[in-house]
Amino acid sequence: MLSVKNIVKSFHNKVILDNVSFDVNPGEIVVLLGRSGVGKSTILRLLNNLETVDSGVIELDKQQIDFSKVGMLFQDFNLFAHMSVQDNIVVPLVKVAQKSQQEALKITNDLLGQFGLKDQAESYPVSLSGGQKQRVALARTLALNPSLLCLDEPTSALDPSLKVEIAQMIAKLAEQGFMVIITTHDIALVQRLNCKICLMEQGQIVEVATTKELQQEGDKFEKIKKFMSGK
Repeated sequence: MLSVKNIVKSFHNKVILDNVSFDVNPGEIVVLLGRSGVGKSTILRLLNNLETVDSGVIELDKQQIDFSKVGMLFQDFNLFAHMSVQDNIVVPLVKVAQKSQQEALKITNDLLGQFGLKDQAESYPVSLSGGQKQRVALARTLALNPSLLCLDEPTSALDPSLKVEIAQMIAKLAEQGFMVIITTHDIALVQRLNCKICLMEQGQIVEVATTKELQQEGDKFEKIKKFMSGK
């Protein structure tokens, strides 16, 4: 389980995160929902050791977080343009995870098959569609065997027709036991997921509800309901 407890983060004397707490269990999808600038992406940067907390605690499985167990899917995918699809996955496995070339190739080929990308193994990112780039980036992340997946605005660079596919992919990751955190303001994506929604405003989580709670007791969650209705 991921446990985020009372984290605070400021930049240039401006408070970005103000006493934020939440948990993510294995097999659970947590959506950090809110408008741009409320602190959603900052949380992901803290979870990936790209920033450090000013105060508060982040624990993974009741221990100080091991950042090697966290996988990040960036909004713009961050694929290496000068490398083939295959090498985008193989090279981090060899350089970061210290896998042998043979082992890295096996892991890569298995993932390319899983994501329907075997025919694109020798292609370069410039020739891929947005959905294909998304799948390559996700395969590269999964290759490093994380237990927590952070997805930053996973549908922002995609055509509307691909959003259903991405929602299905995220659901499958949760079914496989991954802890999944998504930052988004894409209401259509949230509506397609069985998840826990944490609505953020001005650096704080102001309301929390599961999909089931929203369906059964929507009136109890006025702020989330209002945000999701576009008001």
